Amino acid sequence: MDVEQWEIRSGRARAVVSAHGAGLRVLERDGVPYAETYAADQAPPMGAGAVLVPWPNRVADGQWPLDGVTQHLNLTEPDRGNAIHGLVRHEEWTATARAQDSVTLSVLVDRRPGWPFTFETTVTYFVDDSGLTVTHGLRNLSEDPMPFGVGTHPYPRPGNADVDDCALTLAATTRLPVDPERLLPSGPAEPITDFDFAAGQPLRGVVLDDAFGGCEPGADGLVRHAVTGPGGGVEVWADAVFKWVQVYTAAEFPGKGQRAVAVEPMTCPPDALNSGEDVLVLAPGDSWTGSWGISWVEGEGA
Repeated sequence: MDVEQWEIRSGRARAVVSAHGAGLRVLERDGVPYAETYAADQAPPMGAGAVLVPWPNRVADGQWPLDGVTQHLNLTEPDRGNAIHGLVRHEEWTATARAQDSVTLSVLVDRRPGWPFTFETTVTYFVDDSGLTVTHGLRNLSEDPMPFGVGTHPYPRPGNADVDDCALTLAATTRLPVDPERLLPSGPAEPITDFDFAAGQPLRGVVLDDAFGGCEPGADGLVRHAVTGPGGGVEVWADAVFKWVQVYTAAEFPGKGQRAVAVEPMTCPPDALNSGEDVLVLAPGDSWTGSWGISWVEGEGA
C-alpha cells in the first residue's frame, strides 16, 4: 500500500501520520513505542489509529432516523449487519499545514448513502516533550443542522512493558451492556461493579470490547485514562466532551506477538444516532473542535 505519510518530531518525541484515514501509525520517545504501530506499506490493522467521524462505533442495521425519515448507511460491518466507525477512515486525506512538530490533514465528505450532509473535517497532530496532542475539527457545509459524534481508535502502548503486566485506569463510572453477537447496546448504561478501574484494574486475563460512560474530568477539565505498570506507562487524555471510552483488548496485535489494548475516546456511545445519547449537533456553517492526546507516564524503564 503506497500511501503518503508525514513524520513530525520534537525533542525526544516522534510520530508518523498516514494519509490513509489520517491515522496515527507511530508514536515514540527515544525510540520506545507509546502506540502500537504497523508497517508503512500495511493497511491499519484492527482500526489502529483511525479517525472515527461523523460517528464512532456502530449504527444498528445501518439505519437511523432524521426528521422522520429513515436513513440507510452502507453496512461496513456486514457480518454483524452494522455501519461502523463513520465515513472517513478509508479516505485519503490531504495535508493543509505542515511544521516540524505538527501536521494538519483535511478531507471533504459530500453527501453519502444514509448521510445527507456535506462537511469538512480536519485533524491536527502535534508532538512535544509531554507527548501527542490531537485536535479534531468539523465544519458543517450543509443547509441543515448536522448531528454527529467523534471518536478515535489508538492502541496506547506502555513503552516496552507487556500489557498483561499493566493495569488499566479509566475515568468512567458506567458500562453500556451490549448484545455479544452484534456488539450493540442491549440496555441503558449501568454502574461498573466487576472492575476497579478507578484504582487500576490489572489487565492479565481481562477480555474487553466494551463502551464505558460517565467519564468525569479532573480538576484540570480533562478526562484521563491510563495503562501503567511498575516502570511507568502511557496516559490517554481528552476534553470533557469525550464522555465515553471504548476499550478493546486484542488477543494479539499483528506483528507484535503480544496482547494490546485500544483505549478509544468517544463523544457518544455506540448506536448514538438511534438513541440520541450525547449526540452533538452542528448548525449550518458552524464549526466544532475537540482535543485528546497521549502522554507518557514516567517510571524506571518507561
